[in-house]
Formats: sequence, structure tokens, C-alpha cells
Amino acid sequence: MKTKTILLLLFFGLSLSCLQAQTKDVPQVKKGMFKVTVLYPNGEGKTFDMDYYTQKHMPLMAKFFNLKIYAIDKGISGRAINEPAPFLAIGYLYFDKLSDYENARALHADEIKADFPKYTNTTPLIQISEVIQ
Repeated sequence: MKTKTILLLLFFGLSLSCLQAQTKDVPQVKKGMFKVTVLYPNGEGKTFDMDYYTQKHMPLMAKFFNLKIYAIDKGISGRAINEPAPFLAIGYLYFDKLSDYENARALHADEIKADFPKYTNTTPLIQISEVIQ
């Protein structure tokens, strides 16, 4: 019985240390970072190709902006499950400095706009925020 308990403790201890080791070098969102949120409104006749967005567009944005962190949400529903989602998708780009976003956007604006029709027919809304918590 004692041996089983020790083995279980060792197993769980090693599992936890492996988990910590895997997440140690992963970039994290921190207070004071800047977040550019790109919202793709839903509506009649609006389309969005999530496969293209996740496999082509966002990796392209990561390259253009030298991103360490980005995230993607897929709209499922509104406030109630049976209501349509107000947004087809939402993309999040995180920056240490706002100037990093501004400089890369100025440099690649035409390429970014040219990629929109490849995955959506909606005009995105953009909000720049500071991460507070």
C-alpha cells in the first residue's frame, strides 16, 4: 500500500513538473500589452472561411507583425443559444508596444487588405486596447 502511494505521488509530481516545463517558455499575455481586436460582423449574406483564416491569414499576420501571441474566436451564438452570433469570428493580436503594430500595419496595409476577400465578405471592425488584467 505504501509503495503504491509513493508511486502515485511520484507519477503526479513528475506529471506536474512536465506540465510546468512545457508552459514555461510559452509567451503570455501580460498587463500593459496592447491588443488589437478584429471583429468580423455577422449578417445576412455574410460569409467567413475559418479554415483559410486559421491556416493562412493569421499566420500571415503573425509574420507581418512578428507576433508571439495571437488568438482566434469562432462565433457560435448570441446571448441565447438559438440567436445568431453577432460576430462570425474575432481575431486578437498582442503587442508589447503599440508602435510595433503601427509600423507593421503601415508597411503591410495593402497586403492585409488584399487578403480579406480570400476569407470573408464582411468589413471588420478594429479596436485597440491596453491589457489591464
